[in-house]
Amino acid sequence: MIAADKAGLVFRAHYFDDRAAWQGLCDLLQDIFEIDVSGMDRLGGPDPTSAPFGFFDADGTCIANITAFAMPLVIDGVFVRAAGLQSGAVRPGHRGRGLYRAVMEAALNHCDAEGFEAVLLLTDTPALYEKHGFRPLSQHRFAGTPPVGGQASAARRLQVGNEADLTLLSRLLDGRAPVSDRFAPLRQKEMFLFNASLIPDLKLDLLEEAGAVVAWQADDDGDVDILDIVGTRMPALADILASLAVAAQRVTVHFAPDHLAWNGEALADDGEMVLMLRGPDGLRPALPFALPPMAEF
Repeated sequence: MIAADKAGLVFRAHYFDDRAAWQGLCDLLQDIFEIDVSGMDRLGGPDPTSAPFGFFDADGTCIANITAFAMPLVIDGVFVRAAGLQSGAVRPGHRGRGLYRAVMEAALNHCDAEGFEAVLLLTDTPALYEKHGFRPLSQHRFAGTPPVGGQASAARRLQVGNEADLTLLSRLLDGRAPVSDRFAPLRQKEMFLFNASLIPDLKLDLLEEAGAVVAWQADDDGDVDILDIVGTRMPALADILASLAVAAQRVTVHFAPDHLAWNGEALADDGEMVLMLRGPDGLRPALPFALPPMAEF
């Protein structure tokens, strides 16, 4: 780890088993990003593979942090042992002291020691991470005319606030197949559930015959957005829309639709958040892709 001005601070790693320290991180993220991650406790807790690295003051206040976690991926049909970085923040009064660089290097050293082939993060300040070997990955969404002639099956709305539905969804997330062979996480249960509790107007519908849950949104103009699909196999998009009984005028799929028996136009993502990868150039997907919004971290 490089030298940092740590006067009065204590460096801590792997501290999620300490409830006071976990609450300190929750407070940091609430204060900096106005995101209440303490809600993850009700959803089963943070990712058990998490490895947090942070600085704390004498009162137990979390001053700086970044957390690494296992994020196995499929990229171009090949399994990749990857990690993600999240919860990176420094309190304003302590910036410029090298604290963030110190926790970043601690996290990357951990990822290297664990043998991860790649490390990913999402950021709105990509230049900050290029010095650590990260490079941006261009993401796309896929839009077009909805397919017709699908076969409808029974669908049931799930609620993450319902314990039985949460248990079912957790089980499906544990055994899910990748939503795309171009680029997709193999597990991301904790972030899926957390994002489901945050995204406005999100619908989670279980297609009972397929045993798959569709995360989707719709607006009053007939536009439908498919954010993710959780199941051991992917239903065709025509069957999904028929089962949801939605008269879509236009559909947008927020991941590569190579398993959906439908091809939309690949449109470059114009959002503020940039997906970045640290790893060999050969791990970059050959065709347009996107990280599903339900897996964003």
